[in-house]
Amino acid sequence: MSTHDDTAGLILAGGRARRMGGEDKGLIQLNGHAMITYIIAAMQPQVQSIMINANRNIDKYRKFGYPVLQDDISGFQGPLAGIASGLANCEVDFIATAPCDGPFLARDYVERLHAAASDNASKISVAFDGERLQPVYALIHKDLLPSLLQFLTEGERKIDLWYARHSYARADFSDAQNMFTNINTPQDLQIIENSLDR
Repeated sequence: MSTHDDTAGLILAGGRARRMGGEDKGLIQLNGHAMITYIIAAMQPQVQSIMINANRNIDKYRKFGYPVLQDDISGFQGPLAGIASGLANCEVDFIATAPCDGPFLARDYVERLHAAASDNASKISVAFDGERLQPVYALIHKDLLPSLLQFLTEGERKIDLWYARHSYARADFSDAQNMFTNINTPQDLQIIENSLDR
């Protein structure tokens, strides 16, 4: 595992979590720890810095010791709004994004994203699980902020459609499908807790 000094990690915790009864998923306890701590622990050795995108419980997220960025667009507009805030506040060349409810982030996550981007001379690489893209797991160059802001200004919100405007690379994580296990319901939480207990 190597640290990419040209990359900031952006943990996406800005959603409404309707299927979790509106609970803030990043702060849900998983085996005695807030969910987001698992993503921070996996991401921190791989990147130069970490930012958290959140739209509520701001003070609670600040206690983890990293900058907390709110969406510049109000109304919980989806992950692209959070990514735009991350790019706008990024002091290095890239951001590597990950959701707050995926506790199994690969230890070589950022390395694989960079390798795919480099091999394809692309400014975006997106995780591919062997069957489909996992669009909130991505590496994005800060130069693409104007393109993203234009996309959002047009009223668009679908992350796949914005990626399609660029020659993105697919980063192969077909051997690490566990990474895309996330927590959307109380039942998911119980299953993951049980798996961590083993």
